[in-house]
Amino acid sequence: MANVGAVGLDWQERVNWDRLRKYRLARARERMKAHGLGALLLMYDENVRYVTSTLTPGWNRLKPGLRYALLCGDDAPVLFEQGDIGLHIEKHSPWIPKDNIRYSYAWIKGAAGPASTMQVTKFTNAIKQEMKKRGVDGMKLGCDFIDINMIRIFQENKIEWGDGMTPMMEARAVKNEDEQECMRIVGAIGDAAHWEFMKFLKPGLTENQLTAHIMEFLYNIPGMEDVEDVIVSSGLNTWPNWRNFSDRIIKPGDMVFMDLAALTWNGYKSCYYRTYMVGREPNQEQKDYYAIALKWLYDSIKAVKVGATTRDIASKWPSAKEAWGYQEEDQAAANLWGHGLGLAQYDQPVISRIWSIDHPVEIKEGMVFALETQHGKPHQWGVRIEEMLIVHKDNIEIVSNFPVEQITVVDPMPGYSDYGKLPGR
Repeated sequence: MANVGAVGLDWQERVNWDRLRKYRLARARERMKAHGLGALLLMYDENVRYVTSTLTPGWNRLKPGLRYALLCGDDAPVLFEQGDIGLHIEKHSPWIPKDNIRYSYAWIKGAAGPASTMQVTKFTNAIKQEMKKRGVDGMKLGCDFIDINMIRIFQENKIEWGDGMTPMMEARAVKNEDEQECMRIVGAIGDAAHWEFMKFLKPGLTENQLTAHIMEFLYNIPGMEDVEDVIVSSGLNTWPNWRNFSDRIIKPGDMVFMDLAALTWNGYKSCYYRTYMVGREPNQEQKDYYAIALKWLYDSIKAVKVGATTRDIASKWPSAKEAWGYQEEDQAAANLWGHGLGLAQYDQPVISRIWSIDHPVEIKEGMVFALETQHGKPHQWGVRIEEMLIVHKDNIEIVSNFPVEQITVVDPMPGYSDYGKLPGR
């Protein structure tokens, strides 16, 4: 497969959703057992999706406990859905046995107040009942989320619990051919979004108008579930990169960058920066800074291969002190950066000189991640660029295809004067 299309057909193999669902469930089960766990209690959206292939609506995200899943041994996952929404699961998700669909017991991270103890007790009793029914009671329960209410009630019920996020991170890190095809489609949608941005960008628009336009463009694409953010920064907002948008008005000659962070197509997410210049050609200093950032980016990309480590990639970047005079790496967090992409915008590996030099992670076939670099002059202008890639056995595949080797110039005009102009204003 190679981005042959986003719609299922009877005459061409495309994303095989059944194979994808079975692969993800098997990966989670394999990593669960490898960590000595009898069951996994999953409350984060990406993990529930990975194991059950069910959708967490936007209003439900970042609220662990409104819906959750339990994977026990070799049994099918049990889904605890909010209220009577489980009736939709019965109708639309036949891969979840009807007998495995429950309603959840929520306390919304303690927002239920004094009732939280009652709710967590019911929640815990239901988990114990399912583990006993499936022959894993007494075994360690892996949790991807825990709060003070759960800790206390679990202790009272003598439930041995441990880290359930690490096995899920390990499972999600390696994508099969269908997940890789999803990421190609994500890349193609990102290409189109940047092209639309280039056509729409002009002086007089505000950053938030540009963000709104691209969000509307993306939400008109079938399969688009969510657009977490479209970062648009211009002029002095581009450095330091505040990773946001505002009502700043774009002016002739402004530097602008846009990041798709993250469009979500059938669960799979992007992160995809490009840098633009509005109404004029960049000057030589701006070209030089961009060339430096581009070299940092492609030096790190060329270090990616099966068997290499995140240390090999991060070591291609200068230290925070070398690049910007900072005293420690954390001061430049996310300036030179890499992160896995999938059902979460931060799958493994996450690459930074903050930790990758001393705590390297092996690069494996099937990993999908983004690498991004930036450079600039404080409160004047900055550049940011990013590529998304798939790691294959003998090579890598870049799935972001919008031009990258130079700043994209939109409608350049001659005749500018710099006299009396404040830098970046």
